[in-house]
Amino acid sequence: MDLNQMLNYLKSPKTSLVISKLLMLAIPIAQIAIGAVYLKDCPQQHYIPVYVLVCGVFGLFLALLSCLPCARKTEEGNRTSLSLICKVWNGLVAIFLFCWLISGSVWIYSIYPPNYNQTVAGDPYCNKTFYLFAFWTTTLGYILFGVMLLLGCCSLISTCMSAIEKFWE
Repeated sequence: MDLNQMLNYLKSPKTSLVISKLLMLAIPIAQIAIGAVYLKDCPQQHYIPVYVLVCGVFGLFLALLSCLPCARKTEEGNRTSLSLICKVWNGLVAIFLFCWLISGSVWIYSIYPPNYNQTVAGDPYCNKTFYLFAFWTTTLGYILFGVMLLLGCCSLISTCMSAIEKFWE
């Protein structure tokens, strides 16, 4: 396979979809692994490891749900009842993750900067690697939410402008 064939293969819709799904799975898998490894390493705020672990599990679950063939239409062009159930379930999981993001933010940002030194007796600490991972994945969640909100607003404005343009024609 030469370079042009490989590039054409990577540009195909199915290949790019598979690659994007795999990238979507990377952060939840890392959250599950790191949350499990550092489960007892943040006594300063013991909810943070649970938050990271639950984020990873539900993020993985949401990514796997997106692989289901829920959006298929019947031969008549109608959506199936399974499609409605999948949309409702995806919506509920997304709402839970958003609320969980807010809860995690309170736990993570309230102790910023945490005590990273575990050698001081009686002083609660939080493992530096774990805390920074939790901090930056939560911050990344807000960045992605902001980008989605911005794209949604741009799409809404574009749709309104198209409707106004058609109205005046």
